[in-house]
Amino acid sequence: MTARQLKLGLSMRGLGYHCAAWRHPDVPPGGYLDYRHFLRNAQTAERGKFDMIFFADGIGIRERDEPPGSLPRSGHEVAEFEPITLLSAIAPMTRHIGLVTTASTTYNEPYHIARKFASLDHISGGRAGWNVVTSWSDAEAKNFNRDSHLDYETRYDRAKEFLDVVLGLWDSWEDDAFLHDKQAGIFYDPEKLHALNHRGKYFSVRGPLNVGRPPQGRPIIVQAGASLQGQEMAAASADVVYTINHAIGPAKAYYASVKGFMPKYGRPRHALAIMPGLIPLVGRTQQEAQDKFELLQSLVDPPVGLARIAPALGDLSGYDLDGPVPEAHHQAEMRSGAEQLRERARPENLSIRELYLAVAGGTGLRVVGTPAQIADTMEEWFVNEAADGFNLTPTHLPGGIDDFVELVVPELQRRGLFRREYEGTTLRDNLGLPRPPNRYAAEREAMRRTA
Repeated sequence: MTARQLKLGLSMRGLGYHCAAWRHPDVPPGGYLDYRHFLRNAQTAERGKFDMIFFADGIGIRERDEPPGSLPRSGHEVAEFEPITLLSAIAPMTRHIGLVTTASTTYNEPYHIARKFASLDHISGGRAGWNVVTSWSDAEAKNFNRDSHLDYETRYDRAKEFLDVVLGLWDSWEDDAFLHDKQAGIFYDPEKLHALNHRGKYFSVRGPLNVGRPPQGRPIIVQAGASLQGQEMAAASADVVYTINHAIGPAKAYYASVKGFMPKYGRPRHALAIMPGLIPLVGRTQQEAQDKFELLQSLVDPPVGLARIAPALGDLSGYDLDGPVPEAHHQAEMRSGAEQLRERARPENLSIRELYLAVAGGTGLRVVGTPAQIADTMEEWFVNEAADGFNLTPTHLPGGIDDFVELVVPELQRRGLFRREYEGTTLRDNLGLPRPPNRYAAEREAMRRTA
């Protein structure tokens, strides 16, 4: 068995990542606000020994009614749970799987985020993870006293300082600060409580945090930066990177680029797991898998399909759907996503309909086939340093995760590519990452050694 093994995450936002998921006959259309739907998916992923479940999140309805009339037909991310609340409810009903969610650095304060994720880490026994993002949409900005979102450079600059503050707050208490000495009447050692006293360009935060140090030392940090700024930020401080690549060549280049930044920050390459998005459609035969895919594609309403490409290309409802894809005629909100979409259309000379159907199933590497075929692709990417693992974005839930756990996980285990049992009790343990020392305790120990 190889010493290096795949890492697996399940992205389980809503009803699935295909834009017609809610119309699938086996999908509960009201599941997006049903705790039992999410708990079932989480427990299935844990049964399959996944490292983590993951919730993307937005703090507003970012989907626009473009073309007009498309939004009421989409059922896509228009109503959903606040994810920290949901993960806190899932935590006691699971034992091993990591609990990761998005929280924006643009419309939060560092103290709030540090406190919430430290609390989730304690509630779950060391299984919390924070996906660090910068909000990008005007829809979110208008919910937080702004008419438009912050510019690209400001968002990333602010995010770097935000993350630094959160990491500092998680070290407010040393691991052994709480004495609980009933006889002496001493609850905590005041020498082991530290105020951060941060003053920077965007934030002034005194601290200390009023939550004890998280069981993991700090929750796992996840990022999804495609830009060079995002890649370097991930190399400096992230434990996991989610990325989107549709072919192994670009995936290998991205992998090499991010890992190449790590020596600059004194970090070994294995300290960061790169996990591209994977959309698996599994069948016991190739035809069964293809039939599952074609069923979903047949449920795509043209206005809903057009809405999936509108953020990059604008409203194309006035064009012939079977004609060529025109150049973008407006400024896209997400630069990297818009460019990826344009690059996908050009070389294949896709029509508008073909392009929206190509992205209807979600973002990431789509593999339609048997368990062996899907495992072959995963193994190829893993062995050739295009991925350390994968973040599954199933077309529909619960069917997508049920099929993968039943059919693909045993094949990966047979090949020695994936665990049969969890290695430890925390997310950090299962990712094979060391628990970081408290910065103040480390400084004191370094001074003692040089004295």
